[in-house]
Amino acid sequence: MASDTDGELSFVKKAIRKIIGPPRDINDPGIFHRIALIPFFAWIGLGADGLSSSAYGPEEAFRALGSHTHLGLFLALAIALTVFIIAYAYSRIIEHFPHGGGGYIVATHMLGNRAGVVSGSALIVDYILTITVSIASCADALFSYLPPGFQPYKIIFAAIVIMLLIILNIRGVKESILVLAPIFMVFIITHAALLGYGLFSHTEKLLPMVGAVRSGLSRDLSTIGAAGIILLFLRAYSLGGGTYTGIEAVSNGLQIMRDPKVHTGKRTMAYMATSLAITASGLFLCYLLVGAQPVAGKTLNSVLVDALYGEWRWGGWLAVITIFSEGALLMVAAQAGFIDAPRVMANMAVDSWLPHRFSAFSERLTMRNGVIMIGAAALAVLFYTNGSVSALVVMYSINVFLTFSLSEFGMSRFFIKNRKREAKWKRHLAVHVTGLTLCVTILAITVFEKFTEGGWLTLVITSLLIVLCYLIRNHYGRIRGGMRKLDELLSDVPTTGKLNAEPPDKKNVTAIQLVGGYSGFGVHTLLNITRSFPGLYKNFIFISVAVIDQGLFKGEEGPEDLKKSVKESLERYVDLARRLGFPAEYRMAVGTDVVDTATQLCIDVSREFSRSTVFSGRLAFRVEKFYHKLLHNETAFAIQRRLQWSGITNVILPIRMET
Repeated sequence: MASDTDGELSFVKKAIRKIIGPPRDINDPGIFHRIALIPFFAWIGLGADGLSSSAYGPEEAFRALGSHTHLGLFLALAIALTVFIIAYAYSRIIEHFPHGGGGYIVATHMLGNRAGVVSGSALIVDYILTITVSIASCADALFSYLPPGFQPYKIIFAAIVIMLLIILNIRGVKESILVLAPIFMVFIITHAALLGYGLFSHTEKLLPMVGAVRSGLSRDLSTIGAAGIILLFLRAYSLGGGTYTGIEAVSNGLQIMRDPKVHTGKRTMAYMATSLAITASGLFLCYLLVGAQPVAGKTLNSVLVDALYGEWRWGGWLAVITIFSEGALLMVAAQAGFIDAPRVMANMAVDSWLPHRFSAFSERLTMRNGVIMIGAAALAVLFYTNGSVSALVVMYSINVFLTFSLSEFGMSRFFIKNRKREAKWKRHLAVHVTGLTLCVTILAITVFEKFTEGGWLTLVITSLLIVLCYLIRNHYGRIRGGMRKLDELLSDVPTTGKLNAEPPDKKNVTAIQLVGGYSGFGVHTLLNITRSFPGLYKNFIFISVAVIDQGLFKGEEGPEDLKKSVKESLERYVDLARRLGFPAEYRMAVGTDVVDTATQLCIDVSREFSRSTVFSGRLAFRVEKFYHKLLHNETAFAIQRRLQWSGITNVILPIRMET
């Protein structure tokens, strides 16, 4: 295989591996343990999405109060309580769905496939927008300290950051989190100092603030009445709903956490809920204590920092570092989109809502296809909106509460149906019903208030994705229908004659057949070989690759279960060939890329059986459509090209499929 062309490919591969890293050994029994996240790193990778929302969620709620800031004390308490209610509800989801998937899996299992595809599509759009709004906000924060002449380069900077995150996440989740961890810790330290100083240096204002709340409520009751107060509070509470975005990230990304996953996930959820509740409600209280008022061109957090540190000797630098850490944390928050969106896509691909290739792992055991797709979509949205944070926040907040509502409804329904088996069903049901009520309220008010400001676009994009998912699933359904007919005809082929138990003779002409699971597809190819080349092939060697994908790599036990299943299928093929009178054996390998692994396995077997031909089957459609290559991998042709370059004959036999 040595040639100039091959040398060039080798150079390219070396360059790519230098950037992305060497392949990981899927056969290493400890590989999952090493790449999985402990609670602290999961808090950084997934919790940053929720924690970063404190940079804009509390401010939106505070601004919505207008002159009625005395209601802020109740709003601060409501924010903290809501965070813990939603987090507690998702902790129950973690217990019942320990393999992850979050809102998509909950909606699918509890409410059915239709609810599942709505939740999954909403999550995918949400995570794309999470990445875009996080990076755009990060760029805004950083470029606010640069001269105006640098503003035209802001979008370019944001695009470069997204591309760097794509590369980091293709390398691996743990590697990307280790790079971003210092940023996260700077945010924690600076904001702990900010809140600690803001609260403890103004303790003398707490009692006067309570008095102001009483007088403000009395005034409001006499002017707008109790109903007016409630409506004003609900509006501010709902428009600050961005505070709770990201809480679901932990349950969605449970697959990447270290065993025991439930324990790790619940601890991570506790870290995130506590840090978010303290930060968001603490900022709200500080706004009230210092009397912060919105200032044009500045965030409310910037106003707060200036008020607290303005008279310090080094206060200017401390303020810059604090606000800079907020912008930088938003970049870390984009990490949750890259972690969770590809896994939601992979779960949907396993269920045939999306192309199956999205469930495949790369050689680094990352969801490479999903990472690239999500990153490309985030870049497209960035350029389409010109990096407008205000437009992006409106677009993505709606889908968050759509998935929240479906998840809470699904869990409520579960505890009602299983109340005889769940000892604490009343307590759990009360939490989920409360969460459902809060999420539906926020969703309804947000859609009503922000529909014309970009909310309509989110709903249109999500609806189009749902329609696309149905088209894809219907296509796969037709294919499965055709394959079932083939299985019914050929899965149990009757044979006559004596079983051939002789081992294959390496000197005889040998057919090497690539197979998947035992099915009519593989049996059809076997019978086709014997019919097309009668008496030519004396031996049969069956080859199969145990492909580790998102549907199987749920933990350290996943690969072993897959190996057992593939071995059983191969043994059935060998038994059929022997009943047909041929000496037969099998070979198998485990990998993440079927083309690379199968090609090398075919080369090894061809060296062992020098007089051999490799056979594989492929679906053949009456009319090839442009989407066939997207929905069906070209594995047979890819392997054929590589084997032919190695001087090995490979024959692809068609299996006609009417669609």
